[in-house]
Amino acid sequence: MPTPHATTQVAPPSALLALTELPRALAELSSLGMAAPFLASAPRGDGHPVMVLPGFVTSDISTTVLRRYLTQIGYDAHTWDLGRNLGPKAIGMQGEKLIARLHAIHEATGQKVSLIGWSLGGVMARQLARRAPDAVRQVISLGSPFTGTPKATNVWRAYEMLTGQKIDDADVTEQLRESASPPPVPSTSIYTREDGVVAWQNCVEPRSAETDNIEVHGSHCGLGVNPAVLYAVADRLAQAEGDWHPFSRRGLRALVYPFAGHA
Repeated sequence: MPTPHATTQVAPPSALLALTELPRALAELSSLGMAAPFLASAPRGDGHPVMVLPGFVTSDISTTVLRRYLTQIGYDAHTWDLGRNLGPKAIGMQGEKLIARLHAIHEATGQKVSLIGWSLGGVMARQLARRAPDAVRQVISLGSPFTGTPKATNVWRAYEMLTGQKIDDADVTEQLRESASPPPVPSTSIYTREDGVVAWQNCVEPRSAETDNIEVHGSHCGLGVNPAVLYAVADRLAQAEGDWHPFSRRGLRALVYPFAGHA
């Protein structure tokens, strides 16, 4: 099914949203203490491995809070171990370094690996699931613009400068075309309409039997420390393998999670 922005140009987020990213992210981080009882009520994990992929220009340090939370609730959380996320400079031109990292975790644990990718990391996670579906349990992306034009972001020029890769290259265009379709494993997109970095419309999963979208309130840079995001991630990971189902907004959850449809 085509996405609504496949034929409609989507503008990057406003300057106001972009300029307030840092203070909003810090506010989300500071809310973790108050949200502790809410986070403690999340489903417990089954111990399966989870690899967390950082966003553009960030490293494993940026995912520390998320990984620590996953460990606390019972998962085997792993870093990606590829330094700063500078696109192909980090993962290899064909993603070979990232594929090798996934296989190393898969072979060491003997279990399929759930992938959580923040922003660019989520785009990579979706592609990784296509390259090695037998090693991936599910994909969860956080504010990841996996479809639409890559110029609907406030950092595309920085991406070209720091990665050496032009976003209108044939290879990038083909990967984005492929990424717009659901991966071969269950996939959930968590996004915010208040995103100041990427256009939220480009983060919406198309409808399929194993895709879902969870909208939260918050910033792009705070997605990895946002209590609503952490709880939703825990809920998604807790599903039994082979028994995936959409996120429930029943009861008090409806106050935290706006209804989110599909592309």
